[in-house]
Amino acid sequence: MRRISLLLIAVLIASGCSRQQRSGTVRVKGSDTMVNLAQAWTEAYIKEHPSANIIVTGGGSGVGIAALINGDTDIATASRAMEPQELSQSKAKGLDPQQFTVARDGVTVIVNPKNPVSNFNIDQLSDIYTGKITNWKQVGGKDAKMVVLSRDKNSGTHVFFLEHVVRKGNPKGTQEYAPTVLMEVSTQAIADEVAQNVNAVGYVGMGYVKPGVHKALGIASDATKKYVEPTVANVINGAYPIARPLYLYTPSKPMGAVKEFIDFVLSDQGQKIVAKMDFVPVRSVE
Repeated sequence: MRRISLLLIAVLIASGCSRQQRSGTVRVKGSDTMVNLAQAWTEAYIKEHPSANIIVTGGGSGVGIAALINGDTDIATASRAMEPQELSQSKAKGLDPQQFTVARDGVTVIVNPKNPVSNFNIDQLSDIYTGKITNWKQVGGKDAKMVVLSRDKNSGTHVFFLEHVVRKGNPKGTQEYAPTVLMEVSTQAIADEVAQNVNAVGYVGMGYVKPGVHKALGIASDATKKYVEPTVANVINGAYPIARPLYLYTPSKPMGAVKEFIDFVLSDQGQKIVAKMDFVPVRSVE
């Protein structure tokens, strides 16, 4: 009886997903890094498919993945890979999550254009975010207290930055964000604060950097290496040290409207939108 019950639950979930996908309504939820990109894909897709109904919301990669597991979204956008416990939770609900790499991003450290500091190495960034460096004069800037900004724990960028910068890529690292670090609910909030606060420093996806409004810093993997600018070319050639893939996840093999939308995202047209939004396409496009 237990086997029959579990099978019935799985069938009902799959049936619900199929009905949703056939209906033409596609719910897209997750990464704040990707929300503007997902909206741009949606606007272009709807021009070609006027009857399509696509709803895009943010909240963070963790929020999107949780919604996917709970059946509250058809596509999760994520700036990190699903974690083992999330995959286990999915399988326990009869899901078989499918991962699609749809773009690449260079996590960009930004300051106000009036800030004289132009470069950091990973050690300095780790010391800033763990509270060892608290004043701009410690890194060649003016004598002023740093206002250090991060995304909150729901963000895939928060997790990526913790693992690759705060812990310097050490999977056994124990460093944590200092209590003084301000956790922002969106990437746009970080971009807005840096734009108006000369003492602020934060990190955002490449698509959020506005020339003249933000200064994107060069990053070196350590004090002996050269600083590398967060450009498309440097992400493609692997020179930029804090680059990452961006994903779409579906609860199972996509069908119907969901498959059509993902096919569009991965098409030349969809990848040209990636470039237009200042992220990095997964392949060369004319």
